[in-house]
Amino acid sequence: MSIDLQRFHATYFEESREGLDAMEAGLLALEAGERGDELINSIFRAAHSIKGGAATFGFSAMAELTHVLETLLDRIRAGQRGIEPEAIDAMLESGDALRALLAEAEHGQPADPARMQAVQSRLQALLGEDAGAAPAAAARAAPGAGELIGWKIDFRPEPGLFMSGNDPLRILRELEELGPLKVEARFDALPAFDALDPLESFLGWTLELGAPASRAAVEGVFAWVEDVCRLELVPLHRQEQKATGTAGATAAAASAGTRDSAESSIRVGVDKVDALINLVGELVVTRSMLQELGKGVDAALAERMATALEQLERNTRDLQDAVIGIRLLPVDAVFRRFPRLVRDLSGKLGKLVRLQVRGEATELDKGLIEKIADPLVHLVRNAIDHGLEEPAARAAAGKEPTGTISLAASHQDGHIVIEVSDDGRGLDRDRILAKARERGLPVPDEPSDAQVWDFIFHPGFSTAGAVTDLSGRGVGMDVVRSNIRKLGGSVQLESRTGQGTRVVIRLPLTLAILDGMTVSAGRETLVLPLANVREALRPAPADISTVKGRGRLLKVRDEYLPLLSLGDAYGYGAGAGAGEGGGEAPVAVVVESDDQRLAVEVDALLGQQQIVVKSLEHNYRRVDGISGATILGDGSVALIVDVGGLARTRLVHTAA
Repeated sequence: MSIDLQRFHATYFEESREGLDAMEAGLLALEAGERGDELINSIFRAAHSIKGGAATFGFSAMAELTHVLETLLDRIRAGQRGIEPEAIDAMLESGDALRALLAEAEHGQPADPARMQAVQSRLQALLGEDAGAAPAAAARAAPGAGELIGWKIDFRPEPGLFMSGNDPLRILRELEELGPLKVEARFDALPAFDALDPLESFLGWTLELGAPASRAAVEGVFAWVEDVCRLELVPLHRQEQKATGTAGATAAAASAGTRDSAESSIRVGVDKVDALINLVGELVVTRSMLQELGKGVDAALAERMATALEQLERNTRDLQDAVIGIRLLPVDAVFRRFPRLVRDLSGKLGKLVRLQVRGEATELDKGLIEKIADPLVHLVRNAIDHGLEEPAARAAAGKEPTGTISLAASHQDGHIVIEVSDDGRGLDRDRILAKARERGLPVPDEPSDAQVWDFIFHPGFSTAGAVTDLSGRGVGMDVVRSNIRKLGGSVQLESRTGQGTRVVIRLPLTLAILDGMTVSAGRETLVLPLANVREALRPAPADISTVKGRGRLLKVRDEYLPLLSLGDAYGYGAGAGAGEGGGEAPVAVVVESDDQRLAVEVDALLGQQQIVVKSLEHNYRRVDGISGATILGDGSVALIVDVGGLARTRLVHTAA
């Protein structure tokens, strides 16, 4: 009976990407001066796991490249060669090549054969430098022992070995590459014929390897299955070929202890988690419906029903938090790509750059993590290319020659805040203003710093003197803001001449469920995201004034805020009795987005509740000023106001 290995491909691709990330992080740590057997072993294990899976699934090009890489790593950890910059650079390049081969296997994107061959040739050239040292080092014995001549191996796979996508025969064939191999099958765990399960492994093997291979090389063969087998290794020396199993038993006990202490986990498809989140969202809607129905319940039952609904609300919120927590990943999933990016760009530009990372354990929705990566890459590239000065210029300015790029993440007020900052030259205010006037952009008479910095977010805006492969084409910052706004977030920029620039990104923790304030405007119900609401008030007529060129303004304490009618903005008109003779005056809600505050005029505040966000783009089409829709407790549909879009529309109309 043959096993369809294709169903294990997705797991292999995911684990291989994780292995490549771990390998890259380890190599960068080596380059930074960190040392230790565990660090080198972790890099070797990552490479060997990728190789083992590639051989199992028939990805021959990947298996061949990782075999050469693994050989180089094995010699480094055996002390047969040092850790030179050339070797680290070649291994990092091989990691890039493996990513390309992985994309080819997963998505059919052809990898450049010439590049693959060049990477493999570079690794083989490094191996050729010390090829003569390998046999001598492999034959070295431990202090006080005779000459190492081989290994006795007890290999007992667990029943679930096949289900992890592994083949014991492949392991035996790979072990045979190290030298002559004697194989004896063990049948003691074999059940009766009628109890046999063809998908479970029952055989074990006693193996004798007749070659002085290093322990690392032998263990490396079993690295891919170390969590689904029992393994004992006993070295054979010339004067003690009949070694006892004590060493092997100790190794097995240590291995078992490691497996027992390992964190158990399962891999679940993102689509299944999304379906679960959608069901929780529907539960939130159902709870709102029950609360709406509860308003008409007989007084005798009202108190009991209210208690039950409160309990349902608590349970629903706990369930919602737990389910959303499944989708949360540490933002380190994005941050860990930047050490390599900073290393490569700083070397290319001839700059000295230090990367500081804080808050990498901060968790963010997986969907947001995947979409925030490209904007952050733009910001880090800009910081290195435009922000940081060359070492000589920094020294002349009294700064340390090495510039600093900082990445930080934290939770604030129901949002995740990501900061990208540098200690470089800062933005040139005069140059930005001159470029804005040259392009015909509307420039206020006395623009504030925030208004000046906002120009660099205009499409095609660039102050670079020359076009390079890194910058100067005016593509980048406008894309950053556009992508962040699509995620319901905002971008704020701060800069001080000679001291550096700081970009702050604010994102919602999740796009699935949010707290909202329901309001009425022109006989329609709208939802204001509670994260954008700052306060609500009923203004006196004297607090509202009209200023030419700025429209209506509302005085809130000592500040004048733009005042916008939601009914007029969406074409609903005035509400019943709102502001009319004998009716109550409209309510003003102060909202904030993109560091801009304004007041929106509504007919009434209806309440506060959790809402399930439904995408208009997927179900209808994009509507300016609307970020989504939701279903209320009475079954009606309410649109969710895009506060940032309202603020931008107000600015455009005012400028016009």
